[in-house]
Amino acid sequence: MRHTQPFPPSLKRITLCTIAALTLLSACGDKDAAPAAGGGNRPPPEVGVIVTKFQPVALQTELPGRVEPVRVAQVRARVNGVVLKREFTEGSEVKAGQVLFRIDPAPYQAALNSARASLGKAQANLTQASTQAERYKPLVEANAVSKQEYVNVVAAQKQAEADVAAARASLQVAQINSGYANVAAPISGRIGRALVTEGALVSAAEATQLAVIQQTSTVYVNFTQSASELQRLRKTAGSKVGASGAVPVTVLLDDGSELPQKGKLLFSDVTVDPTSGQVTLRALVPNPDNSLLPGQYVRVRLSQAELPAGILVPQQAVTRGTQGDTVIVVGADGKPAPRPVKIGSQQAGNWIVLDGLKEGEKVVVDGFQKMMVPGAPVKPVPFQAQASGVAAAAAPAASR
Repeated sequence: MRHTQPFPPSLKRITLCTIAALTLLSACGDKDAAPAAGGGNRPPPEVGVIVTKFQPVALQTELPGRVEPVRVAQVRARVNGVVLKREFTEGSEVKAGQVLFRIDPAPYQAALNSARASLGKAQANLTQASTQAERYKPLVEANAVSKQEYVNVVAAQKQAEADVAAARASLQVAQINSGYANVAAPISGRIGRALVTEGALVSAAEATQLAVIQQTSTVYVNFTQSASELQRLRKTAGSKVGASGAVPVTVLLDDGSELPQKGKLLFSDVTVDPTSGQVTLRALVPNPDNSLLPGQYVRVRLSQAELPAGILVPQQAVTRGTQGDTVIVVGADGKPAPRPVKIGSQQAGNWIVLDGLKEGEKVVVDGFQKMMVPGAPVKPVPFQAQASGVAAAAAPAASR
């Protein structure tokens, strides 16, 4: 028969303490789990919203374009010779008539001197012939000389007059060639780098190019648009004509900033490309500080019409996808729900909503990551662009 040994007193105390501790932990766990199971004590998450409102909105179109100077002049040699000196600073502004290059003038100065001497000789012969004709005139009337001799004298006078005229023309050509030895700027504008150096032999027959001058204080911006869009633009241009009598144009630079000077749209010289149906348009844009450079890529913004009652929402509030565009609207019960919308063009970081929203609705702009449970209530608060960082949140919102 087996006898049971009683527990030592120390072991009894340890067992009782362990059981009491486990009981307390179990009770605490039940108390902590009860609110989580009920879910009634956790406040709804805050999301940034905007309240929609109708307002007049300009429907704008952005198109890519290239900058082109208003005037371009290629400075070329008009006489043969060796370049002696360059008289301008590369990349500077030059004035029309300013001397840019000096070509060796020695042979042209010699030709000019020869032409002057030939003119003097022709004038001396004319003086002699004129004097002889005046002397023969009374003699022929008195039958002292034959009429044939008088005719010969008069003919010699006329030939001398022709020789003087030819000598004057030769002198003028020599003066022109001598002047071409000093190559002057044909227009005012900004000149590029010199294409020849001192000591280079230039040729008039080959029309050696020396430099290029471009007038960039006012520039053209060339861009293309579909013919149908152009027709619509022409119909709505009447309400958008500025003080200058043309549709205003805004130029956007590579960094997204706007050029302070507004341009105007020119409708002249428009042709439709039969292969693409595109129309080449041209805008005239002031460029006093040379912010735009020839050949530069820019974007052109045109205000083609005005929507009397449009809604603007920040770009980060719109989810764009192949199935369409949607926004999240907070209802009267505080529950967010997706809403399909029709998006027009963009305007200063906002999308123009053409259809799908009503005035006074709350559109979620910030706090998408807080809406973990679909259909769970949220607390809408006014959207603060500076506090939430629009630039940082725009990319994730667009890819949701």
